[in-house]
Amino acid sequence: MTGLKIKMLVIGTAVLGAFAWVVLTQGPLAPVKVTVEKIQVGTLANGVFGIGTVRARHGFNLAPTMTSRVKRVLVDQGDTVVTGQVLAEMDPVDLDEKFTGSERVVQKTANAILAAEAQTSEAESRLKTIAATLARYEELRGRGFVSQEMYDTKLHEKNAAVSALAAASANLATAREEHARAQADMRGIGKARAQTRLISPANGVVVVRLAEPGSTVVGGQVVLQVVDPKSLWIETRVAQHQAGQVRVGQEAEVVLRSRPHAQLAGKVARVDMVSDAVTEERIVNVAVAAVDASIGEYAEVTFKLPQLNDTRSVPTAAVKRIDRQTGVWVLQDGQVVFKPVKVGVTTMEGRTQILDGLDNDESVIVYSQQPLRAGIKVRVVAELVRG
Repeated sequence: MTGLKIKMLVIGTAVLGAFAWVVLTQGPLAPVKVTVEKIQVGTLANGVFGIGTVRARHGFNLAPTMTSRVKRVLVDQGDTVVTGQVLAEMDPVDLDEKFTGSERVVQKTANAILAAEAQTSEAESRLKTIAATLARYEELRGRGFVSQEMYDTKLHEKNAAVSALAAASANLATAREEHARAQADMRGIGKARAQTRLISPANGVVVVRLAEPGSTVVGGQVVLQVVDPKSLWIETRVAQHQAGQVRVGQEAEVVLRSRPHAQLAGKVARVDMVSDAVTEERIVNVAVAAVDASIGEYAEVTFKLPQLNDTRSVPTAAVKRIDRQTGVWVLQDGQVVFKPVKVGVTTMEGRTQILDGLDNDESVIVYSQQPLRAGIKVRVVAELVRG
């Protein structure tokens, strides 16, 4: 065998060995690299995190009750207003004229009442006079000084006076009814005219102005929005599986996007009874003592919960969901085994409480180069390095 052949044979053997080494250690036949960690027993700093937005607990949308044209807007965004202040006016069209006409109708019906009262008083007086005259005629007739015909005439006059009094009383009642109806019409027109003015229902600040003079708005369309700046809170969305730990009165830390380096103290003011079935979140409202923020601004909220002492935990990354079971991958006698576990709370530091399913001396696989399966070959490393 010549030296060249020997040299080629050596090179080929080296290449084949290198290829085999790569296949067995780095290629598809190589063991999967994993990192492991033993169960830790100690204290867990429990807490719940959520993203929220700054909202006003007491906000008021001001809108006309009927379609109308905006006549004047007296305030702008950022203006401070007080209870009862006129903020905008709608064009009343013909309501002013209708109100003036209704006032005149009320006055007319009031005069009609006076006339009817006078007629009633006159009819009562006439009836009294005729009744007294009839009584005298009846006494004279008994003595024979007055004929039956004269007596009958006076009796007829009395009956006519009674009818006249009834008619006058009916006219008075009708006049009073007409007056009451006219007053009701005037009040209705007055209320409709009052609806053309948008009045602040509380002390606050104007945060939205959505219409300008001359624009037409329909009934219920918001023109202005007023909020109480002292009632701002953080409307926070919390995952449903964590919301059960949050209670009214618990303390919270709030970090506004506009001030990322400042923490504000807050307290849970209300936990909404209705959850979002789509996002699987529940609304938790956090009151903050003094908030200098814009409405709608994002905020990060951390709810402080009691610490869990003497509890077992593993990294949250080690907890997997396989075949509708929650569990972890563990190493048993060099073999990879999936063990179902019962978990408790998950902390913001990335640890999950283990309630049952693992022994204290077991190690769990935290990270792996690829998805694991039972019986796969693995190699434990200190850390995984991404290439």
